Amino acid sequence: MAAKVWHPWAVCGIGAILRSDGGAIPDSWLDAIDARIAHRGPDGHGRFRDRVEINSPGGSRRIEVALVHRRLSILDHDGGAQPMVSRRGRTKAEGLVAVVFNGCIYNHRELRAELESHGHHFTSDHSDTEVLLHGHRQWRERLQDHLEGMYAYAVWDRLAASLTLARDWFGEKPLYHRLEHADGGVRLLVAASDAAAVAAIPPVTPACATARREWTAQYLRFGRASHGRTITAATTGAVLVDNIEPSIPADLVAGAPPDASVDADEIERLLDQAVARRVEADVPLGCFLSGGVDSSLIACFALRHLPELHTFSVRMPDPRYDESAHARHIAEHLGTSHRTLEVAMNPAEDLVRLIDQLGQPFGDSSLLPTAWVSRAAREHVTVVLSGDGGDELFVGYERYLAAAPLARYHGILKRIPAALLRRTHPRGRVHKLGRLGVMARDFPDLGVLATEAIFCSAQIAELLGEAPPPLLLPPVLDTSRPDAALAALRGADLTGYLPDDLLCKVDTASMAVALEVRCPFLDRDLARAVLAAPVGALLAGGRRKGLLRAIARKHLPAAAVDRPKMGFAVPIGQWFRADFGGLRTMLLDHMHSVEPFGPVQLRRAVVRRLLDEHMAGVQDHGQRLFALLTLSIWAGSGRS
Repeated sequence: MAAKVWHPWAVCGIGAILRSDGGAIPDSWLDAIDARIAHRGPDGHGRFRDRVEINSPGGSRRIEVALVHRRLSILDHDGGAQPMVSRRGRTKAEGLVAVVFNGCIYNHRELRAELESHGHHFTSDHSDTEVLLHGHRQWRERLQDHLEGMYAYAVWDRLAASLTLARDWFGEKPLYHRLEHADGGVRLLVAASDAAAVAAIPPVTPACATARREWTAQYLRFGRASHGRTITAATTGAVLVDNIEPSIPADLVAGAPPDASVDADEIERLLDQAVARRVEADVPLGCFLSGGVDSSLIACFALRHLPELHTFSVRMPDPRYDESAHARHIAEHLGTSHRTLEVAMNPAEDLVRLIDQLGQPFGDSSLLPTAWVSRAAREHVTVVLSGDGGDELFVGYERYLAAAPLARYHGILKRIPAALLRRTHPRGRVHKLGRLGVMARDFPDLGVLATEAIFCSAQIAELLGEAPPPLLLPPVLDTSRPDAALAALRGADLTGYLPDDLLCKVDTASMAVALEVRCPFLDRDLARAVLAAPVGALLAGGRRKGLLRAIARKHLPAAAVDRPKMGFAVPIGQWFRADFGGLRTMLLDHMHSVEPFGPVQLRRAVVRRLLDEHMAGVQDHGQRLFALLTLSIWAGSGRS
């Protein structure tokens, strides 16, 4: 019987450097990148170097390039080593091309056949990495139009003397970079899967090694990178690093007009196809299962293609956040081989390790449970499917329904007193009403993104000692559309929250244990169809994810379809007060240190007040303190 021939090298780490100022790329630079990305791929490593001389009327100049790769093999373990280099193409006009690649190209078989029809000759019969080499020669900058998958890659083209960087539509795989210009050209380009790897390369231009106050305000607002720009520690100080922006087409982000139509049966077919594309592997594969609509549907369709499907849920210590019983009921209904994972929790130690691997501050506390379930699942499988992306595409978040009334009535809602936030549980209705008042007061500055802010503008002003700078590129409301506010918020999530928070969190947690996570909801064909549907159709019956729930009713018990969304969260505020896993001790140690935030200057008296209010139970600042704690952990790693 013929061997399987599908072969993505997923769960990898990549790095690339291009230098054009005449200087050499030291081995120490490559060593620094390799050290940072080593945990992403323990099964293999490689390097590539090249140099070209460019002659022009202004004189000649030398361009030097280097590529670094770390890999974990998922399929066909004996082939496909990277960097992959093709010395020549079909003609002399097609010279050397080299690539480093992180991810999976799910339609690589179809692309291989198409490229062969154009005269491209493949040296392997099973490498999706090689598809990128020949695809670059055939389509150049249009290559991404042909790719279905999750990926980040760097392609060096010797004849063009160009280094091309790219990420997938939604940003499932990271690709950080720093670019320095000189005399109208590029002096230095550094890119890697890891932000700190980029920062580890000394800047040629000293101005690059600065901490920006604008970044600080944006981080305090949302606890994440803003438009891909993050900050990371280096021996030269705090370095700003950009994540290559995801490539989802702008017209899809804008959403469909209200009068568009939708075919629910076609959406269901595309979801099944998306799952089918992602279940092939020569290593154990399973599904994360929370018992909610998203993960349950993924498991349901995966079972069609993998009759012996393994599913996993995690048991959380707080019953208010534990969905393991719901997951078990779904698994029994579907007939999967299910495990409820008893995760090992060491929050303080795990958080330090995760922030070190991430190389930047991160304000979403669900990073911790994501890491725990990934570590527990990795004992049984190497690849898992997840339901990530379902909420963004199918309008699943509670804040989406708040967007329209907030946009229309924020002038009235701003009168809701902030006192409602005091001594109320974050998930309680009174607390949510108080939050709505805060959002309304921030609406003139943030627009619909006020629904996502961790610190409000008034708190940021207190922490900075001055009014925060305006939000970068706030969503613009198309007032001609009745669903304008919701469409703007979902569009901002697709290009901001999804890549910079949710997928960043999943990549970090899974990479920490060399686990590959695949997201069927982020399939290109499925996403195109869902984003072409009117918001009203997605809210069938006036409920969040109404259309997806209608599909789910065909396959899942009504109790699973109708139960309220719980979300993958932890009671971080309570954990701080109770010193769960040493979190309170760690928080106090950091907040009372001499320079808790390193190059980021915040007013200590305001931080202490937030800390005191939280510990006394006056107001829950759990997420805010978590954001400050990871900022301090990051700052400490830069000084060590």
